[in-house]
Amino acid sequence: MRVLITGCNGQVGHCLTEILTNTENVSLLAVDREDLDITVREAVRNIVKDFKPTIIINAAAHTAVDKAEDEVELSFAINRDGPQFLAEAAQEVGAAILHISTDYVFEGNKAGEYVENDATNPQGVYGASKLAGEIAVAEVCDKHVILRTAWVFGEHGNNFVKTMLRLAATRNELSIVGDQFGGPTYAGDIAKVLVEITKHISNGESMEYGVYHYSGLPHVSWYEFANRIFDNAVEQGILRNKPTLSSITTKQYPTPAKRPSNSTLSSKKITNAFAINASDWKKAIANLRAYTE
Repeated sequence: MRVLITGCNGQVGHCLTEILTNTENVSLLAVDREDLDITVREAVRNIVKDFKPTIIINAAAHTAVDKAEDEVELSFAINRDGPQFLAEAAQEVGAAILHISTDYVFEGNKAGEYVENDATNPQGVYGASKLAGEIAVAEVCDKHVILRTAWVFGEHGNNFVKTMLRLAATRNELSIVGDQFGGPTYAGDIAKVLVEITKHISNGESMEYGVYHYSGLPHVSWYEFANRIFDNAVEQGILRNKPTLSSITTKQYPTPAKRPSNSTLSSKKITNAFAINASDWKKAIANLRAYTE
């Protein structure tokens, strides 16, 4: 199995690289933006033609949700054009492409979990650019898996868990949004899921290409997630005292980009297809000291 990873220094890309570096019978080429600008079609074509991957995993993305409202061209270049060029190159060499997408492709007002065939209706530039990337990948590469996920966190990179621990070190009171709900998803679990799917493809097992959802359980608000983080941090001796938390509304915390009030994704399809269970975010924050090192 020959695997090309893009975005190898991101949260998921870092975990993918660690796993596949230590996996037998895998030839790995892990690149980040300094090694490959995925927005340049010829550069993508050349590296794929030279390496001849059997599987491409695209973990590269422009994920600055608020900045995306001003950086429209950059967002679409990275989140739409880059995936398209990777998918085109994959199709040319007969490779499969695994592409990470987001809950932001949905409007976020559904009552209940979003499933893969629910109507998309992104509310901002980030979501629109990611949806455009999904469409481009699906249109140009026959063997594609689009993995939508949400609220990604891990020991590597910037994320909500690290932000909360940093703020709690200097503040006694914090206000956290309590009317947005989702499934916090551990980056290491996302990486394991992608590796599991690559094994199915590499082994020639029968599988359905297309869109899959994968995120964490139980579903919580940002306020509830923060509350659990701080409880764990105090128990583990990382924080001496838990900050006083206040639950606020989205209207009380305005941002340039609109956030979905409901980011809950159903993982039933991927569980049925690959026997993969939803990410257990509580287990993933059982050792918060790893997030502070």
